[in-house]
Amino acid sequence: MSKTSPKFIFVIGGVISGLGKGIFTASLAKLLKLYGYSLNPIKIDPYLNIDAGTMRPTEHGEVWVTYDGGEIDQDLGNYERFLEQKFSKNNNITSGKIFSQILDMERKGKFLGKTVQYIPHVTNLIEKILIKNHNKSKANITIVEIGGTVGDYESSLFFHTIARMQTKYNIAVVFMGYILYPPHLQELKTKPFQHALNNLFSYGIRPDLLVLRSNKEIDSPRIQKIANASGMPESTILPMPDTNNILGIPLYLNTYKTHDLILNKLKLQNRSKLSSASKLPMFNKNNKASKIKQYEKFIKKINILSKSNQTLKIALVGKYFGTGKFTLADSYISVIESLKYASYANNIKLDFEWIDSTKIDADFSDSKMRTLLKQARAIVVPGGFGSTGVQGKIRTIRFARENKIPYLGLCYGLQLAVIEYARNILKLKKANTTEIDPETPYPVIDILPEQKKILRKKMYGATMRLGEYKAYLQPNTIVFETYKTRKRLLKDDLGYYVVERHRHRYEVNPDYHEQLTKNGLILSGMSADKRLVEFIELPKTKHPYFVATQAHPEFTSYPQDPNPLFWGLLHSALKNK
Repeated sequence: MSKTSPKFIFVIGGVISGLGKGIFTASLAKLLKLYGYSLNPIKIDPYLNIDAGTMRPTEHGEVWVTYDGGEIDQDLGNYERFLEQKFSKNNNITSGKIFSQILDMERKGKFLGKTVQYIPHVTNLIEKILIKNHNKSKANITIVEIGGTVGDYESSLFFHTIARMQTKYNIAVVFMGYILYPPHLQELKTKPFQHALNNLFSYGIRPDLLVLRSNKEIDSPRIQKIANASGMPESTILPMPDTNNILGIPLYLNTYKTHDLILNKLKLQNRSKLSSASKLPMFNKNNKASKIKQYEKFIKKINILSKSNQTLKIALVGKYFGTGKFTLADSYISVIESLKYASYANNIKLDFEWIDSTKIDADFSDSKMRTLLKQARAIVVPGGFGSTGVQGKIRTIRFARENKIPYLGLCYGLQLAVIEYARNILKLKKANTTEIDPETPYPVIDILPEQKKILRKKMYGATMRLGEYKAYLQPNTIVFETYKTRKRLLKDDLGYYVVERHRHRYEVNPDYHEQLTKNGLILSGMSADKRLVEFIELPKTKHPYFVATQAHPEFTSYPQDPNPLFWGLLHSALKNK
C-alpha cells in the first residue's frame, strides 16, 4: 500500500444501535478538518429502502435533504453541521441502492453470463462505489459510518467489503460499542461488548480504535479487561461519556490524541507537528491562533451560556414526538440544533417546551393556550404531512398571530399559516389544503399539476420538490433585512435572492396570491417566475416577527453561522420581552 492510496476511516457499532456513531463520525471528521485535512463523509444504511424519503420521522428519525435533492438519514445532517459543508445525495449508500444497481446490471448482461453472487459481485460494487465517491470528492480522507450494529445480517456484505479493502488501501477502523450497567448489579459489564467485538473479528476485521459508550464513567479495570480480551493496547481504547454539549466532542477527542492514532494508521503526517513556517492555512502568520484554539473559544462560550440563569422559553409545536410510550426529539433534530445555534449567536440560553399538536383542540380558548404554552417567548411550527395534529397547529398559529408572539413556520408551518389567515382574516371559513380536504371550496394550498400526474402513477419516492431553489426577496421586509444582516443575501440580474432546500408537494395556490396580499399578508419571497410563494410575513407594524417559509432553513444552519430565520426569531423574541 502506497502513501498515496485512498484513505478511508470506517466507523462500526456494536451491542446496541443509537450509540451516537453519527455524532462521533462527525466529531472525528471535524477534528481532522481542524488539523487541516479535507473530509468526505459517507453514511451506509443497510436497509432495503432506496432512501429515507418514504419513511416517517418516528420510524428512523428526521429525513435530511441534501442540496441536490437527496432524502437521507439524519446523520448526514450531523456531518454537514459539524463540517459546515454541503454534501451530495451520493454520500448516502443503502442496500436498496446497491441491490437495485446489481439487478439492473444483471438484466443488461453486465456480468457476462456468470452466476451473480453476494461475494464477489455485490462486495465488488460496494467497493467500486466507495472508491469512485472518494476520488470524485478530491478529499484527503473519506470517513464512512456503517448504520446498525455488527451482527445484523443486513450489514454483513458491507463488513465483508471492509475486510477486503483492508488488504488494498490505507484504512483505519473504529469500533464503538456500549458498556452495559444493569441497575440490579450496580457494576459495568463488558461481556456484551466483547461478544460484539468477536463478531467483528469473525469477518477478518481488526479495529484500530475502540470507543466505549456508557452512561457511567468507565473505570480502569474495565478498560484493562477489554484490552486483555481484544489483544489491543489500552492506548487504543477510548472511553466516551455522555455530554451535554456534543459540539465539544472534537476537543475531547483531541485531548486523547485520537487524530494521532488515526493519521498514523492512514500514513498521513500530523500537521499539528509541522513548523509555524508551514504554508498550511492553519499556520498562516495572519492567524493569531490555530483553528483548534478558535474552536476552543467557541465551545467555551457555549459552556458559559449553558450555566446562565437567563433563559428564553421557546415552544416547538409538532406531531412527530411520540413513538409508543416514548418521546422522539430526533424527529425534529435539525430544527432543535438550528435554534441552539441561533441562541449562541444571540448570547442566550434556550428553554425548550415540546408541544404535541394532537393534544390541542381547534376550539382551545386563549386561557387554555396560555396555560399550554407556559408563556413561551417564541413559537416554531415545523414541517409535516397529513391531517393529524393540523387543527392544533392552526390554533397555535392563530394564538401567535393575535398575541404578537414571534412565530416561525417551516414548510407545512407556512401552509397552515396561510390557511389560518384565509379563515380568520379573509373570512374563508372552509379554507384548507387539498392534501387534507380535496373538496374544499377554498383551496388556498393546492398541489401543482405536475405533482398530480406523479401521484396518479403512485410514484412517491424522490418525487417531491426536493433540494435547493432560489427565492427572490422583496426589499424592506423582515426576511430581506434578516438575511442581509446575517450576510446570506445574494444578487443576480433578477434581483436579491437566497437559496434554501425544499421537501414538499403542495404550494400556496396562485389563485389566492392577490387576495392574500390585499388583506395584509406579505409574500416576501417568490420563485423567479412569481408562481411559487417561498416566504410570507406580516408587516412589522402589525407583528414583531410573524415569518414562515416554504423551505427547510434548518438544513442550512451551522453552529457558528445559524440560518438567518432562526437567528431573527430569537433576536425578535429578546427585543419583545
